[in-house]
Amino acid sequence: RWMATGASGRGLLPFLRLLGQLKRVPRTGWVYRNVAKPESVSDHMYRMAVMALVTEDKSLNKDRCIRLALVHDMAECIVGDIAPADNISKEEKHRREEAAMQQLTQLLSEDLRKEICELWEEYENQSTAEAKFVKQLDQCEMILQAFEYEELENTPGRLQDFYDSTAGKFVHTELLQLVSLINTERNKKIAATSHPHS
Repeated sequence: RWMATGASGRGLLPFLRLLGQLKRVPRTGWVYRNVAKPESVSDHMYRMAVMALVTEDKSLNKDRCIRLALVHDMAECIVGDIAPADNISKEEKHRREEAAMQQLTQLLSEDLRKEICELWEEYENQSTAEAKFVKQLDQCEMILQAFEYEELENTPGRLQDFYDSTAGKFVHTELLQLVSLINTERNKKIAATSHPHS
């Protein structure tokens, strides 16, 4: 028993150091669109976790949503953020990320390894209401970030592709409302630049 805890304790530092690389992995979508100082994968996952924390939906297991948000992109500390433009098949992306999750979690105790890998698989397989909600949070956080970049750069409408890619993806009432608010704000900015005198 004592030996076992000793062994897993020694893996904690390398685990945290690998995880720390997420702070230095930029979100590929923004890099490809030449956004200045693009956010990291950690930045994205943190706001997603907070979005899960503040959900009012009592039918969801909120704690599980927060955990899913914290784990869903964890593999990217090893494989990087693979974007659609990278032309890597869904299967290959899954295979690489699954191997990375194994590599990462084997540094922890068996119980923790199992817990984290199960959360990751649940998200990947979209097998629960919580996983589906967190997937929508992922998309919602992305378009909110796109809106913020357009504001920061003062280029209303420049990141339209990101909006197009999420069309029809939102079904959760809370998120439909949030997305509608983002779109209203954003469309005002776009309209103001195309008709400066009206």
